[in-house]
Amino acid sequence: MWNGVYPALTTKFTADDKLDLPLFGKNLKAQLDAGVEGIVLGGTLGESSVLSNEEKFDLVKFTIDQVAGKVPVLLNIAEGSTREAVNLALTAQKLGAQGLMMLPPMRYKSDHRETVAFYKAVAAATPLPIMVYNNPVDYKVEVTLDMFAELAEMPTIQAVKESTRDVSNVTRMINRFGDRFKILTGVDPLAMESLVMGAVGWVAGLVCAFPAETVAIYKLVKAGRIEEARSIYRWFMPLLDLDIHPKLVQYIKLAEAEAGLGSEYVRAPRLTLVGEERERILKVIRTGLKNRPQLPDYRNL
Repeated sequence: MWNGVYPALTTKFTADDKLDLPLFGKNLKAQLDAGVEGIVLGGTLGESSVLSNEEKFDLVKFTIDQVAGKVPVLLNIAEGSTREAVNLALTAQKLGAQGLMMLPPMRYKSDHRETVAFYKAVAAATPLPIMVYNNPVDYKVEVTLDMFAELAEMPTIQAVKESTRDVSNVTRMINRFGDRFKILTGVDPLAMESLVMGAVGWVAGLVCAFPAETVAIYKLVKAGRIEEARSIYRWFMPLLDLDIHPKLVQYIKLAEAEAGLGSEYVRAPRLTLVGEERERILKVIRTGLKNRPQLPDYRNL
Protein backbone atom coordinates (compact mmCIF):
# COMPACT_ATOMS: atom_id res chain seq x y z
CA MET A 1 0.00 0.00 0.00
CA TRP A 2 0.95 3.64 -0.72
CA ASN A 3 3.07 2.92 -3.79
CA GLY A 4 1.88 3.85 -7.26
CA VAL A 5 -0.81 6.07 -8.71
CA TYR A 6 -3.93 6.70 -6.63
CA PRO A 7 -6.59 8.55 -8.66
CA ALA A 8 -8.57 11.14 -6.73
CA LEU A 9 -11.70 10.26 -8.66
CA THR A 10 -14.34 12.80 -9.60
CA THR A 11 -17.90 12.06 -8.55
CA LYS A 12 -20.11 11.57 -11.58
CA PHE A 13 -23.57 13.16 -11.61
CA THR A 14 -26.57 12.82 -13.89
CA ALA A 15 -28.34 15.79 -15.50
CA ASP A 16 -30.80 15.78 -12.58
CA ASP A 17 -28.01 15.87 -9.95
CA LYS A 18 -28.03 12.24 -8.85
CA LEU A 19 -25.00 9.97 -8.57
CA ASP A 20 -24.18 8.50 -11.99
CA LEU A 21 -22.77 5.17 -10.89
CA PRO A 22 -22.64 3.57 -14.38
CA LEU A 23 -20.48 6.43 -15.68
CA PHE A 24 -18.40 6.35 -12.51
CA GLY A 25 -17.90 2.63 -13.10
CA LYS A 26 -16.73 3.24 -16.67
CA ASN A 27 -14.03 5.62 -15.43
CA LEU A 28 -13.09 3.28 -12.60
CA LYS A 29 -12.55 0.42 -15.04
CA ALA A 30 -10.28 2.63 -17.17
CA GLN A 31 -8.20 3.40 -14.08
CA LEU A 32 -7.82 -0.25 -13.15
CA ASP A 33 -7.00 -1.21 -16.74
CA ALA A 34 -4.25 1.44 -16.78
CA GLY A 35 -2.62 -0.05 -13.68
CA VAL A 36 -3.43 2.29 -10.81
CA GLU A 37 -2.64 0.93 -7.36
CA GLY A 38 -5.32 2.56 -5.22
CA ILE A 39 -8.54 4.58 -5.41
CA VAL A 40 -9.39 7.73 -3.44
CA LEU A 41 -13.05 8.74 -3.07
CA GLY A 42 -14.58 11.99 -1.89
CA GLY A 43 -11.52 14.20 -2.16
CA THR A 44 -11.36 17.75 -3.46
CA LEU A 45 -11.95 16.49 -7.00
CA GLY A 46 -14.70 14.25 -5.69
CA GLU A 47 -16.65 17.34 -4.55
CA SER A 48 -16.60 16.12 -0.96
CA SER A 49 -18.05 19.36 0.43
CA VAL A 50 -21.33 18.91 -1.48
CA LEU A 51 -21.81 15.17 -1.04
CA SER A 52 -24.09 13.77 1.64
CA ASN A 53 -22.68 11.05 3.86
CA GLU A 54 -25.12 8.63 2.23
CA GLU A 55 -23.70 9.44 -1.19
CA LYS A 56 -20.17 8.93 0.08
CA PHE A 57 -21.15 5.55 1.48
CA ASP A 58 -22.86 4.59 -1.79
CA LEU A 59 -19.63 5.43 -3.63
CA VAL A 60 -17.59 3.36 -1.20
CA LYS A 61 -19.89 0.34 -1.52
CA PHE A 62 -20.04 0.56 -5.31
CA THR A 63 -16.29 1.00 -5.69
CA ILE A 64 -15.40 -1.86 -3.36
CA ASP A 65 -17.76 -4.11 -5.29
CA GLN A 66 -16.30 -3.09 -8.67
CA VAL A 67 -12.67 -3.19 -7.57
CA ALA A 68 -13.14 -6.67 -6.10
CA GLY A 69 -9.97 -6.53 -4.02
CA LYS A 70 -7.61 -5.57 -6.85
CA VAL A 71 -6.47 -2.33 -5.15
CA PRO A 72 -7.21 -0.57 -1.85
CA VAL A 73 -10.14 1.85 -1.70
CA LEU A 74 -9.74 4.98 0.47
CA LEU A 75 -12.34 7.48 1.62
CA ASN A 76 -11.36 11.08 2.21
CA ILE A 77 -12.25 12.61 5.59
CA ALA A 78 -13.01 16.33 5.35
CA GLU A 79 -15.10 17.25 8.38
CA GLY A 80 -15.57 20.24 10.63
CA SER A 81 -15.91 18.29 13.87
CA THR A 82 -13.80 15.55 15.36
CA ARG A 83 -16.91 13.55 16.25
CA GLU A 84 -18.14 13.53 12.64
CA ALA A 85 -14.67 12.64 11.36
CA VAL A 86 -14.57 9.64 13.71
CA ASN A 87 -18.09 8.56 12.74
CA LEU A 88 -17.29 8.79 9.04
CA ALA A 89 -14.09 6.79 9.52
CA LEU A 90 -15.88 4.07 11.48
CA THR A 91 -18.58 3.76 8.83
CA ALA A 92 -15.98 3.57 6.07
CA GLN A 93 -14.31 0.76 8.01
CA LYS A 94 -17.60 -1.14 8.36
CA LEU A 95 -18.26 -0.80 4.64
CA GLY A 96 -14.90 -2.34 3.81
CA ALA A 97 -12.71 0.64 2.91
CA GLN A 98 -9.03 -0.20 3.26
CA GLY A 99 -7.79 3.25 4.27
CA LEU A 100 -8.47 6.93 4.79
CA MET A 101 -7.16 10.16 3.36
CA MET A 102 -7.67 12.90 5.92
CA LEU A 103 -7.66 16.70 5.86
CA PRO A 104 -7.26 18.88 8.96
CA PRO A 105 -10.50 20.27 10.44
CA MET A 106 -12.67 22.12 7.93
CA ARG A 107 -13.94 25.70 8.37
CA TYR A 108 -11.81 26.31 11.47
CA LYS A 109 -8.11 27.12 11.35
CA SER A 110 -6.87 24.74 14.02
CA ASP A 111 -3.56 25.38 15.76
CA HIS A 112 -0.73 22.88 16.28
CA ARG A 113 -2.25 21.16 19.33
CA GLU A 114 -5.75 21.01 17.84
CA THR A 115 -4.59 19.65 14.49
CA VAL A 116 -2.56 16.88 16.10
CA ALA A 117 -5.43 16.00 18.44
CA PHE A 118 -7.84 15.81 15.49
CA TYR A 119 -5.70 13.29 13.62
CA LYS A 120 -4.92 11.29 16.74
CA ALA A 121 -8.60 10.98 17.65
CA VAL A 122 -9.46 9.37 14.33
CA ALA A 123 -6.35 7.19 14.38
CA ALA A 124 -7.26 5.95 17.86
CA ALA A 125 -10.82 5.13 16.79
CA THR A 126 -10.10 2.90 13.78
CA PRO A 127 -7.34 0.54 12.66
CA LEU A 128 -7.56 1.82 9.09
CA PRO A 129 -4.28 3.23 7.74
CA ILE A 130 -4.36 7.01 7.29
CA MET A 131 -2.80 9.31 4.71
CA VAL A 132 -2.54 12.91 5.92
CA TYR A 133 -3.70 15.34 3.23
CA ASN A 134 -1.35 18.30 3.68
CA ASN A 135 -2.70 21.14 1.54
CA PRO A 136 -2.25 24.51 3.29
CA VAL A 137 -2.69 26.44 0.02
CA ASP A 138 -6.34 25.44 -0.37
CA TYR A 139 -7.30 24.49 3.20
CA LYS A 140 -5.23 27.02 5.23
CA VAL A 141 -3.84 24.60 7.83
CA GLU A 142 -0.35 23.20 7.31
CA VAL A 143 0.63 19.92 8.91
CA THR A 144 4.16 20.88 9.87
CA LEU A 145 7.20 18.67 10.41
CA ASP A 146 6.83 19.17 14.15
CA MET A 147 3.22 17.98 13.94
CA PHE A 148 4.32 14.91 12.00
CA ALA A 149 6.84 14.20 14.77
CA GLU A 150 3.92 13.86 17.20
CA LEU A 151 1.72 11.97 14.74
CA ALA A 152 4.52 9.42 14.31
CA GLU A 153 3.38 8.00 17.66
CA MET A 154 0.28 6.64 15.90
CA PRO A 155 1.25 3.58 13.84
CA THR A 156 -1.76 3.82 11.55
CA ILE A 157 -0.83 7.33 10.40
CA GLN A 158 1.40 6.06 7.64
CA ALA A 159 1.50 8.42 4.67
CA VAL A 160 1.14 11.99 3.47
CA LYS A 161 -0.41 13.47 0.37
CA GLU A 162 2.19 16.20 -0.10
CA SER A 163 0.33 19.20 -1.53
CA THR A 164 2.19 22.12 0.01
CA ARG A 165 3.42 23.04 -3.51
CA ASP A 166 6.97 23.14 -2.14
CA VAL A 167 8.75 20.20 -3.74
CA SER A 168 11.63 20.55 -1.28
CA ASN A 169 9.24 19.38 1.43
CA VAL A 170 9.71 15.85 0.09
CA THR A 171 13.38 16.06 1.02
CA ARG A 172 12.65 17.68 4.38
CA MET A 173 10.26 14.86 5.31
CA ILE A 174 12.74 12.17 4.28
CA ASN A 175 15.65 13.89 6.06
CA ARG A 176 13.70 14.07 9.31
CA PHE A 177 11.67 10.85 9.26
CA GLY A 178 13.36 8.49 6.81
CA ASP A 179 10.70 6.14 5.50
CA ARG A 180 8.40 6.46 8.54
CA PHE A 181 5.85 8.30 6.38
CA LYS A 182 5.25 7.24 2.81
CA ILE A 183 5.15 10.37 0.63
CA LEU A 184 2.66 10.63 -2.21
CA THR A 185 2.79 13.72 -4.38
CA GLY A 186 -0.55 15.51 -4.57
CA VAL A 187 0.12 18.34 -7.04
CA ASP A 188 0.00 17.19 -10.66
CA PRO A 189 2.41 19.79 -12.15
CA LEU A 190 5.01 18.92 -9.49
CA ALA A 191 4.52 15.17 -9.69
CA MET A 192 7.57 14.05 -11.63
CA GLU A 193 9.85 16.35 -9.65
CA SER A 194 8.47 14.89 -6.40
CA LEU A 195 8.82 11.30 -7.62
CA VAL A 196 12.44 11.90 -8.61
CA MET A 197 13.13 13.35 -5.15
CA GLY A 198 11.73 10.32 -3.36
CA ALA A 199 7.93 10.33 -3.31
CA VAL A 200 6.69 6.75 -3.62
CA GLY A 201 3.21 7.50 -4.95
CA TRP A 202 1.03 10.00 -6.78
CA VAL A 203 -2.48 11.03 -5.75
CA ALA A 204 -3.38 12.27 -9.19
CA GLY A 205 -6.07 14.47 -10.73
CA LEU A 206 -5.67 14.49 -14.52
CA VAL A 207 -5.44 10.71 -14.28
CA CYS A 208 -9.24 10.88 -14.30
CA ALA A 209 -9.04 11.74 -18.02
CA PHE A 210 -5.59 10.34 -18.87
CA PRO A 211 -5.02 7.20 -16.78
CA ALA A 212 -2.47 5.44 -18.98
CA GLU A 213 -0.22 8.48 -19.40
CA THR A 214 -0.22 9.14 -15.66
CA VAL A 215 0.70 5.59 -14.71
CA ALA A 216 3.32 5.48 -17.49
CA ILE A 217 5.14 8.50 -16.06
CA TYR A 218 5.14 6.97 -12.59
CA LYS A 219 6.38 3.58 -13.79
CA LEU A 220 9.08 5.06 -16.03
CA VAL A 221 10.43 7.30 -13.26
CA LYS A 222 10.59 4.42 -10.82
CA ALA A 223 12.32 2.28 -13.45
CA GLY A 224 14.96 4.98 -13.94
CA ARG A 225 13.84 5.72 -17.50
CA ILE A 226 13.84 9.45 -16.87
CA GLU A 227 14.16 10.68 -20.45
CA GLU A 228 11.10 8.72 -21.56
CA ALA A 229 9.11 9.94 -18.56
CA ARG A 230 10.22 13.51 -19.15
CA SER A 231 9.02 13.46 -22.75
CA ILE A 232 5.51 12.39 -21.70
CA TYR A 233 5.53 14.82 -18.78
CA ARG A 234 6.35 17.76 -21.03
CA TRP A 235 3.42 16.89 -23.28
CA PHE A 236 1.22 16.51 -20.18
CA MET A 237 2.17 19.76 -18.43
CA PRO A 238 -0.47 22.11 -19.98
CA LEU A 239 -3.10 19.60 -18.86
CA LEU A 240 -1.54 19.04 -15.44
CA ASP A 241 -1.71 22.78 -14.80
CA LEU A 242 -5.51 22.45 -14.77
CA ASP A 243 -5.12 20.71 -11.39
CA ILE A 244 -4.01 23.86 -9.53
CA HIS A 245 -6.87 26.20 -10.42
CA PRO A 246 -9.86 26.91 -8.15
CA LYS A 247 -12.05 25.40 -10.89
CA LEU A 248 -10.01 22.21 -11.13
CA VAL A 249 -13.20 20.16 -10.76
CA GLN A 250 -14.86 21.77 -13.76
CA TYR A 251 -11.65 21.69 -15.79
CA ILE A 252 -10.89 18.03 -15.11
CA LYS A 253 -14.49 16.96 -15.62
CA LEU A 254 -14.45 18.69 -19.00
CA ALA A 255 -11.26 16.76 -19.81
CA GLU A 256 -12.97 13.51 -18.77
CA ALA A 257 -15.92 14.29 -21.02
CA GLU A 258 -13.65 15.02 -23.99
CA ALA A 259 -11.71 11.80 -23.35
CA GLY A 260 -14.92 9.76 -23.20
CA LEU A 261 -14.54 8.91 -19.51
CA GLY A 262 -16.99 11.27 -17.82
CA SER A 263 -19.36 14.21 -18.10
CA GLU A 264 -19.25 17.92 -17.33
CA TYR A 265 -21.98 17.79 -14.69
CA VAL A 266 -20.96 19.36 -11.38
CA ARG A 267 -22.98 20.09 -8.26
CA ALA A 268 -23.93 23.66 -7.34
CA PRO A 269 -22.56 26.05 -6.26
CA ARG A 270 -20.13 24.93 -8.95
CA LEU A 271 -21.43 25.56 -12.45
CA THR A 272 -20.31 24.07 -15.74
CA LEU A 273 -18.01 26.21 -17.82
CA VAL A 274 -19.36 28.65 -20.42
CA GLY A 275 -18.11 31.20 -22.93
CA GLU A 276 -14.49 32.18 -23.36
CA GLU A 277 -13.30 30.22 -20.34
CA ARG A 278 -14.80 26.97 -21.64
CA GLU A 279 -13.31 27.51 -25.09
CA ARG A 280 -9.89 28.28 -23.62
CA ILE A 281 -9.85 25.13 -21.50
CA LEU A 282 -11.23 23.06 -24.36
CA LYS A 283 -8.34 24.21 -26.54
CA VAL A 284 -5.83 22.94 -23.96
CA ILE A 285 -7.64 19.62 -23.66
CA ARG A 286 -8.16 19.06 -27.37
CA THR A 287 -4.56 19.97 -28.16
CA GLY A 288 -3.45 17.38 -25.62
CA LEU A 289 -5.76 14.73 -27.04
CA LYS A 290 -4.64 15.45 -30.59
CA ASN A 291 -0.96 15.13 -29.68
CA ARG A 292 -1.29 12.23 -27.28
CA PRO A 293 2.08 10.43 -27.15
CA GLN A 294 2.61 6.79 -27.96
CA LEU A 295 3.40 5.03 -24.70
CA PRO A 296 6.01 2.32 -24.11
CA ASP A 297 5.02 -0.99 -22.56
CA TYR A 298 5.01 0.55 -19.08
CA ARG A 299 2.79 -2.15 -17.54
CA ASN A 300 5.66 -4.65 -17.63
CA LEU A 301 8.31 -2.41 -16.06
